[in-house]
Amino acid sequence: MSGKVFVAGASGVIGKALLPLLVEAGYTVYGATRRPERAEQIEASGATAVVVDVYDAERLKAQLMRIQPWAVVHQLTDLPRGLSPELMTQAIANNARIRSEGTRNLVAAAVAAGSHRLVAQSIAWAYRFGKNPYLENHPLDLDAEGNRRVSVHGIAALERQVLGEPTLRGTVLRYGQLYGPDTGTDEPSGASPLHVAAAARAALLALQAEEGGIFNIAEDNPTVSNEKARRVLKWSPAARPTPLNR
Repeated sequence: MSGKVFVAGASGVIGKALLPLLVEAGYTVYGATRRPERAEQIEASGATAVVVDVYDAERLKAQLMRIQPWAVVHQLTDLPRGLSPELMTQAIANNARIRSEGTRNLVAAAVAAGSHRLVAQSIAWAYRFGKNPYLENHPLDLDAEGNRRVSVHGIAALERQVLGEPTLRGTVLRYGQLYGPDTGTDEPSGASPLHVAAAARAALLALQAEEGGIFNIAEDNPTVSNEKARRVLKWSPAARPTPLNR
């Protein structure tokens, strides 16, 4: 099945890996960025670039109503390149805002445009501390303090909006710690590492799956279980950027 797919955050780390997969899979792809200088990069992948800021709710809505995408993919983040430590305090607040306010605008625009599916990026390290491995029904760490509290509450707002809109089949991908091209590191790190190519493939498979909901997307590890993604999405953490043919 082909259709129009709107990717918010198309020039980001996962977005760049995802666009060619979607194009090769037969979708008509629109890649959104707020930075005009990144439009050429998006066009080079075979997608149509859309320059729009997610905080400009009216323009965002107008663009989606013009395009009328079958599905929307939410890969928006607001983090410094390489996760520069001196910039992270402000970046955490910015990222939480894009996950709450930005998601709200994107969901509203998708609903107005008559979209049917929404796949959104979340994280796999926001769980409340407890017995491992964490499954998708384990509670988030909403009682955290400091910067972790800001991050977790941003994630909770994103997931609530993506999964709570009755006219959209929402899917949340809880990604592990990314490594690979453009991530700032070529080696796995963290409790639940994930190669960026495998993250992109998970988004494609989530679009194609019949079931929505929450999925942990991470390499095999004792902290976070990826069993549901393997079983329902037919996803493998060993996936590398080999486009699917449809």
